[in-house]
Amino acid sequence: MTISPDAKIFKTAVVEDGATVGAGTGIWHCVHVQSGAVIGKRCVLGQNVMIAGGAALGNNVKVQNNVAVYAGVTVEDDVFLGPSCVLTNVTNPRSGISRKAMFEKTLIKRGATVGANATIVCGVTIGRHAMIAAGAVVTRDVPDYAMIVGVPGKQRGFVSRHGHPIDPKPGQTALCPETDLQYALNEQGELRCLDLDEDSPLPSTLATGMTPYRDLHPRDGA
Repeated sequence: MTISPDAKIFKTAVVEDGATVGAGTGIWHCVHVQSGAVIGKRCVLGQNVMIAGGAALGNNVKVQNNVAVYAGVTVEDDVFLGPSCVLTNVTNPRSGISRKAMFEKTLIKRGATVGANATIVCGVTIGRHAMIAAGAVVTRDVPDYAMIVGVPGKQRGFVSRHGHPIDPKPGQTALCPETDLQYALNEQGELRCLDLDEDSPLPSTLATGMTPYRDLHPRDGA
């Protein structure tokens, strides 16, 4: 077991021998981290979270209450997993058939958000900075910056790195209303930030929210 001395582990949490926990990570009430799980730096694991052996979390990952991250799931840096969201690792589970040797891989890439009570069917990749709405069911790969809603999940536009809807047009740039970072579609129809590489962390000046969502999108809450 490799646990950083800077990690904060609540007394009711169980961290098994053979787990890896990075510096500055907080593991709270009734969390279970199995042997072979890898958790990066500055993560937060809320109440009743389970991280299985064979699962991996990057740095600065936020896992809210009542989430299980199973073997075969890889979560990159800066991902947010909302309360009670569901991750899976077998498409056709049967109690009487062991498929432990063939768990399917799920990849949640840097900066993505999975909303409360959303379900991610195994074997998919969720792109960088994508936003999965609360209650959505994701059954296929998700592009970078895509906004996914509904059952089954379908793309409804794009969001900025700060989680705001933007409406890019071919040959034009779109601005994030909170930060004025510029976004544009490339020739393949993929959204890209013109001011910051998709795999780069946000600069400290942009890493704190500045304006409430509904101040910028008042009709969304009507």
